Parts: sequence; structure tokens; C-alpha cells
Amino acid sequence: MGQSASAAFHREASLTLLSSSAFLSGEEFIDEIAANWDYTAEVPDECLAYIFQFLGPGDRNRCSLVCKRWFRVDGWSRHRLSLNAQSEIVSSLPSILTRFDSVTRLALRCSRKSISITDDDLLTISIRCKNLARLKLRGCREITDEGMSAFAQNSKNLRKLSCGSCMFGAKALNAVLNHCKNLEELSVKRLRGIHDGAEPIRPGAAATSLKMIGLKELVNGQSFAPLVVESENLKTLRIIHCLGDWDSVLQLIGNRNRNNNPLMEIHLERLQVSDIGLSAVANCAKIENLHIVKTPECSNYGLVCVAKNCKLMRKLHIDGWRTNRIGDEGLIAVAKHCPNLQELVLIGVNATHLSLSAIACNCSKLERLALCGSSTIGDTEIACIAAKCMALKKLCIKGCPISDIAIEALGSGCPNLIKIKVRKCRGVSSDAGEWLRAQRGSILINVVAFDIDYGFEASVSDGGVHEIGVEFSQAVGQVTGADASTSSNGRLALLRSNL
Repeated sequence: MGQSASAAFHREASLTLLSSSAFLSGEEFIDEIAANWDYTAEVPDECLAYIFQFLGPGDRNRCSLVCKRWFRVDGWSRHRLSLNAQSEIVSSLPSILTRFDSVTRLALRCSRKSISITDDDLLTISIRCKNLARLKLRGCREITDEGMSAFAQNSKNLRKLSCGSCMFGAKALNAVLNHCKNLEELSVKRLRGIHDGAEPIRPGAAATSLKMIGLKELVNGQSFAPLVVESENLKTLRIIHCLGDWDSVLQLIGNRNRNNNPLMEIHLERLQVSDIGLSAVANCAKIENLHIVKTPECSNYGLVCVAKNCKLMRKLHIDGWRTNRIGDEGLIAVAKHCPNLQELVLIGVNATHLSLSAIACNCSKLERLALCGSSTIGDTEIACIAAKCMALKKLCIKGCPISDIAIEALGSGCPNLIKIKVRKCRGVSSDAGEWLRAQRGSILINVVAFDIDYGFEASVSDGGVHEIGVEFSQAVGQVTGADASTSSNGRLALLRSNL
């Protein structure tokens, strides 16, 4: 770390100021030095780059305009880059990649109404960004299977690929899996090239490295079945809103290496899955995190099978979609067989004090609990939770028929609570919220009286588990949604649930 040319320049400038100090008063001399002196001149480039790491993209862009040195340091030290991948950027792409030559995470986004970059541009990126480890593609419709294949051949260090609303298909993904042997995460959303009759997608060279697969809004997601089944160290599987019957795929997953299946997290949402699929999931004994969201064919039977075999369960999210097929029977089995449960989210599940009491007594490690849109959770159930959930830290109650009596029970129960949120509960008054704040001033309390008839269906059917995920994201380090819904969305969600 030698002294920079900038530091030498400022020393010469200070000598010039000293030579002219005879013409200035004391205060004027000090002011002139302060106005012309760069206080970061003595800070090494490596330290300046480390400071830049704590800034957001906007602040960092502004800092790069301060001086030539900051511009240069920002260029070689920036590892994350997000570009508007419209065709207009092509002429500037070489200069951008020359300046930011250390990029390891790149996001390319293009709006629906614009023409995106092409295969040649993606090839240029793969040649310039030798250290690229993460790539996100959104709306890049001009990129084809051939372009992705050429990119994969030059991106041996790629570890994470996320693509959505693109036109390439199975051939491109197979090329990536065959050439990127270090690939750990693959997320695919609305990929237009994945259609009926598409060739199967297999792990290829990434069979041992792949740890997470996410599939969302696909027409023929079953073509990924060989990829999921043959990935030897797969730990996380997320399948959301994909068409077709998924029971057979889950059976293949469950029957694979029953005694030592590495899967630890499964997220099933808006799928055609029945108890047959859940029973197959039960064969994955190492599962710690399970989401069963808006799968109306799943019932207590499937949940009981999962609870009996997946005894390491720590997080369980269930959105019953008000089908009344999952209730006390399944939850009592969870309480009996899953003593390590730390997080439980129940949306549209009509649980009673029978199951909640069993969970409170047997799941002594329960720290986060959310109860939303249930017509059977009232004052008795909340009083049971307040009296027995000693380890509970975060509690969310939304759209349940509780009253001020339940709030009073929380005033003295759950000694380890740090956050309480109560919303859209008709029987809770604003006075109860103020009383609870007075009783437990050391914790964060958010009690909103039900003044306007929004209809809690909006939060249950549209926002659902994603809203509750935000409440618990601070504890688990994830952001999954937003806590906002309109009355029009509520009416639409109510119509959907009635249908």
C-alpha cells in the first residue's frame, strides 16, 4: 500500500497554500485549507473500497462522481451490478464491463414493451465477466437456446442462475447444467420455452453441486422431474403455481434414497397435490421446513403422515384455503411428533383449543406463531397460548373472532414475547391495544382495531402466507412479500374462495 499520486498532489497543494499564507489572516488561511484538502487522500484504496461496500447502489453511484479516484475504486471493487437489458445498452456494454471488471453478481432486466439484448451480447458478457457467479435474467426475450449454450461454456464458475419470462427452454437449461459443474441454485419462472413435449431436464455435471431448485408458474414443470430426482445433494425444493399433477413427481422424490434423503425444505403452493404426494414427502425424514399453501386436495391424513416421519420439523406453514380438510387431527399429530417446532403459520385453518393446547404443551421451543383467517380461534384459544407458550417471541393474529378478553390474557402471558401484531379482528377495540401497551411497554405492539370492513379474506387468500412471512423474515433473514391489500383485491379473493 504505497502512497498514492493523489496524496502527493495534496501535499504539494498544501505547500502552495503555506507559501501564500502571508497574504491571508489566520481564519481565512484555515478556511482555505479546509476547502481544498481531501481528507480521504491518506486512506488506502483498499480501505475506501471496503467503506463503499456498506453503501446502497444509489449512494455508491453518487460517490463515484466525487473524483476520478473514487470513480476508479468504485469500478474495480463493485461486485454487484444490475443493468437495464434493453437493446439500447448494447453500444455502452463494452465500456460498462471494462469499468466493472470484478462483477460476480449480475442482473439483467428488460420490460415487456422493450427489445432485450441478444445472444451476442450475452456472449460478450460471459467473455468479459470471468468471475461471474450469479446471474439473474428477467424479460430477456431475445436470448435463445443457442445463446444460453454459448454463455454456459464460458461461465464455469456460475453458482446461481435465476431466469424468468424468457423464451429459451429445456435445451438451454441442459446446457447450463452440463457445463456449470459448480451450480448450486436454479430458479425458473414463467419460462416460455418449457412446454408440453419438451425434452427432460437433467442435472448433468451439476448432479452433486445443486442444492436448491425453484419452479414457478410453469406449464410443463414435470419436465424437471429428472433434475429433481437425480440431484444427489438437493436440500431445498420450491414448486409454486405449476400446472399438472405433481403426486407422481413427489412419489419419485420420496422413493429416492429413503434412508438418507437430503431434502430439508419443501414448498408446495397452488399445486394439484393430494395426500398421495404428502405421504411421499413424509419419506424425506430430514425435512425441517415445510410449506403447504393452497393445495385443496391435502387433508389431515397427509399431514399426519408427514408429522410421524419428519420429526426434525422446525417450520411449518399451512394455508388451508378454508377447505376445512386440515384441522385439529393433523395439528395434534404435529404436536405429538415434532417437538422441535419453532415456527407455525396457520392461515384459513380452523384449529381449536384442542390442537393449540397440544402444540403449546409439547412444542416447548415454539417462538413464532401466526393465526390468520380462522373462524374457530377465539378468546379461549388465545388464553391457552398465553398460558402455555413460554418460549413464544412473536405472535400474529389476523382476521380471527377474538375480543378484548384475548388481549387481556396476553397482558400477563408469554413472558418472552418481543412482538405482538393483531389486525382485522372485529372484537378488539383500540382501548385494548392501549391497555396492552401500558402493561407490556418493553415489547413491540401493533394492535389495529377493526374500524373498516375490509374483509380479512384479502390477507388470507391473496397475501396469505407471504404477508406472514414478512413478519417472521426479520428472524429468519428472508423477505417474502408485502403487508398490503386493497378492498378490491379483498372482494376478488372472496369470490375466489367462494368458488
